[in-house]
Amino acid sequence: MSKIKPAKGSPYARILGVGGYRPTRVVPNEVILETIDSSDEWIRSRSGIATRHWASPQETVAAMSVEASGKALADAGIAPEQIGAVIVSTVSHFKQTPAVATEIAHRIGAGKPAAFDISAGCAGFGYGLTLAKGMVVEGSAEYVLVIGVERLSDLTDLEDRATAFLFGDGAGAVVVGPSDEPAIGPTVWGSEGDKSETIKQTVPWDEYRTDDSGQKFPAITQEGQAVFRWAVFEMAKVAQQALDAAGITAEDLDVFIPHQANMRIIDSMVKTLKLPEHVTVARDVETTGNTSAASIPLAMERLLATGAAKSGDTALVIGFGAGLVYAATVVTLP
Repeated sequence: MSKIKPAKGSPYARILGVGGYRPTRVVPNEVILETIDSSDEWIRSRSGIATRHWASPQETVAAMSVEASGKALADAGIAPEQIGAVIVSTVSHFKQTPAVATEIAHRIGAGKPAAFDISAGCAGFGYGLTLAKGMVVEGSAEYVLVIGVERLSDLTDLEDRATAFLFGDGAGAVVVGPSDEPAIGPTVWGSEGDKSETIKQTVPWDEYRTDDSGQKFPAITQEGQAVFRWAVFEMAKVAQQALDAAGITAEDLDVFIPHQANMRIIDSMVKTLKLPEHVTVARDVETTGNTSAASIPLAMERLLATGAAKSGDTALVIGFGAGLVYAATVVTLP
């Protein structure tokens, strides 16, 4: 017989607060057109993007995360010292170690929480949310701060006509804590490594060990049509599985918050899932661009701030991207 005592966590977990930070510089399509042969009409028709935010040198991954975290903590009514773990999802923090989560935890005054980074691309927020839920239910942390943050402008090839207009910068954060009722559903997640070449960093960091490498600085590249087909057809299936796992139907939804990759993908998923007209759909991509791991919490924060969604609404969230990886779940909005 095991001598290990059972965990003393909460029966359930929920999102208690959300916060976001968008860099001050707004970049319209006209700026992108300075380096690629395209048009504003073409960019909007292909992606739905009109503007995006690019970070200044002072708006680092850590700095943006601190701003978003402060708003999430205030929204949740939780003091920094109550945070038992900090999870940061990012692919654009250029220090391999230490994890930027440790710096963020210190700067927000969280004391000595568990702190670590994860790399799951555009599905990173869903991965972090799932880990946080497990910590709260298991009892290893009462409150967990989950951050999705990117400075993708650092990894954008402005001469690549296929991707130069896609990416933006920003940070989104949520506080996850105990709940008396189910408020974060089962996660449907996974990976399809056979498609890992469809979204990738162009060259690995170790190509820069010598000054005469001759390599162009790494950027994110993707096979657009392959990604589009995968996202529309396969991710709609995953989204439906998340609804089934939560025991609800599309009719029960109030809000749909997909990864803000592309307006055409979002609209196609809405059609494939046959979402009713009463469901509010996040389309933050138009003014924020694709911010990878930050896109879902940023879109969630904007919907709540503008009144397009309200506290207590039932929302389906799904992230998908490089790996290829994905994560979908149903949540109650804070």
